[in-house]
Amino acid sequence: MPLRHWERHRTERTGWLRAAVLGANDGIVSTASLVLGVAAAHATHGQILVAGVAGLVAGAMSMAAGEYVSVHSQADTEQADLERERKELEANDQDERKELAAIYVGRGLDPALAQQVADQLMAHDALGAHARDELGITSTLSARPIQAALASAGCFAAGAAMPLLVAAMAPEASLIPFVSGTSLGFLALLGAVAARVGGAGITVGAMRVTFWGALAMALTAGVGALFGTVM
Repeated sequence: MPLRHWERHRTERTGWLRAAVLGANDGIVSTASLVLGVAAAHATHGQILVAGVAGLVAGAMSMAAGEYVSVHSQADTEQADLERERKELEANDQDERKELAAIYVGRGLDPALAQQVADQLMAHDALGAHARDELGITSTLSARPIQAALASAGCFAAGAAMPLLVAAMAPEASLIPFVSGTSLGFLALLGAVAARVGGAGITVGAMRVTFWGALAMALTAGVGALFGTVM
């Protein structure tokens, strides 16, 4: 039996990486913005921490629920397509063979070889062959709602804990600059790590995440200051 050349590609990370980065980024941005907004409204240190903890819990649950529902919808669609393909294979096996062979011809095989490949793959796993080559569904990229929900919630909580810990330890008079500065640092680091793991440019990834985080925190702090003054 020939040895299999094992390679690890970055596409294998897309499912969990997207949920993890999204969760951590949202955790830092939303909790830091919430803390800064409440602090700018002249709340006490205790009130700021209570608001931050509440935001952490609510945000983690919201991320988990949203990610689960979204990815589960994708999984439902995949299952519906697979069920339809299964019925088509049972009803008209020959046409499905021709359809699969036509896909391989479109990819560059001559018709005779394409038909031979289609026959052999369908003899081994007909549904798997059509799922992969006709529908584009593979085990690597298939939807995993529970994994996505847990990764998103866990990473949100981890991200939210960073500005919250800084808010807990920072002097009340210096809380706003401490939280904003460290949160931007956390975001830059997160963007750089995510870009590195995904194979993208580190500088661009860090700048992109930091810019939008800074904008969110500035707007929220402005609203807090405005309503704090009015109230």
